[in-house]
Parts: sequence; structure tokens; C-alpha cells
Amino acid sequence: MVGAVSSIRGEEQVIAWLRGLLTVAWADGDYDETERACVQAVIAQEGLDGRSAQVLVPIEPEELSATLAADPVLSEHFLRTALMVALADGEYSQAEEQLIGRFCDALGHRCEVLSGLRTNLTGTAQAPVAPEHRPPHLDLLQPVKHWLDGVEVRDPAIARFLCRMIPSQCPFERDVLLPGGKVVHIPPMCKINPLYEQLVGLRFRALSYLADDCQEDVSPYV
Repeated sequence: MVGAVSSIRGEEQVIAWLRGLLTVAWADGDYDETERACVQAVIAQEGLDGRSAQVLVPIEPEELSATLAADPVLSEHFLRTALMVALADGEYSQAEEQLIGRFCDALGHRCEVLSGLRTNLTGTAQAPVAPEHRPPHLDLLQPVKHWLDGVEVRDPAIARFLCRMIPSQCPFERDVLLPGGKVVHIPPMCKINPLYEQLVGLRFRALSYLADDCQEDVSPYV
């Protein structure tokens, strides 16, 4: 059943949610200029300039729990969006996996669906198989796909954040020249990330919510 993130109440919960997502985005230690610009745009758009110092401070699981754990539906939706943010760059690192695990524990969720996710993703990336050639019984990621597809964003601040953090199109394949003249070929993310469709789906739902329900101009995100 599809759930809706519709019960975020007040600025404190929004700030805790954003801090949680930012903490996940920064967990891999890669905070580039694109992410910096995105974060600053979110802070300005949400009128949080006066509290930017607070928003930019990583949140500990215990503090997040104090704000969100009282509502199990809300906290589970946070975990789903947090996982989406972790997957947005095409890599689910060990640091991200451990952080989301700590968030799960603090919020009182067992999240069995996430067990072995990084191993499955890594294995899929190393030996990609086109979906049409992949036997149904080998799709070990089906439970997490279903879990991620089951959320609808119903808070403007979170919708705007996701529209900025999730790329609007599949990043192009490219060659990277390393010292010594070695060239590494990086395929497009949609070819190596088996959960890319879930990312695109969430971004589309967030855009649709902003355009249809909030009557906002979504051209800055397209």
C-alpha cells in the first residue's frame, strides 16, 4: 500500500528531516560544489537562512529519533527518502549503509528489506544483466524496490529537496583520465544502478506534487 508523507508537523520536524537527509548525503565524505549549491538553494527557498547553521549540522540518530520516532509511519517514510538520497549518486557506500542502519535502530524499525542491499547492488554493478534477461527469481532487489515505490511525498520542503538532489536525467557515460594515462570508463548511472527507476519515480512524484497540489513552477527542477 502506498503511504504518504503528509504528517510532518512544524519547522522542527522539517529541519530534523532535512538534517537527516543531508547527513546521509555527506556520509561518503564527498560533498562537492553541486551538492553545496543544492543545499544552499534549499535553505534559501524554505526561508531557513536564519537557521542555516543548524540545518547544516549533521544529526545524530538519537536526536533524529527524539523528533520523528513517535510516529512510526512518518519515521519509516524518512528512512525511505534517506535511502533514495544515498542512492542518488549511483553508489551505496559502506558508510551510508552503516548510517542508515543506525537510523533504523534509533527510529525503532527493523528494516529487514535493507539486509544485504549493498552486497546485492555491488554484485549487480559488477556483472550487469539486462532486466529482460534476468530471471524473476534472481531479482534479489525486488523487496527493496517495492519498499521504495511505496512512498508519496506530501511535504513541499522535502519534495523540493528531493527534486534538487536526484539528477533530472541519467548522468552520461564518460571516460576519466587518471595519472599515468590510464583511462577509466564510467557507464551511465541508469545502466549500473538497478534502483534507478525507483529514483526517477520518486522525483517524478515529488515534481507532480509541487506542480499539481502546490501550484508551484517546477521549471527550475526540469
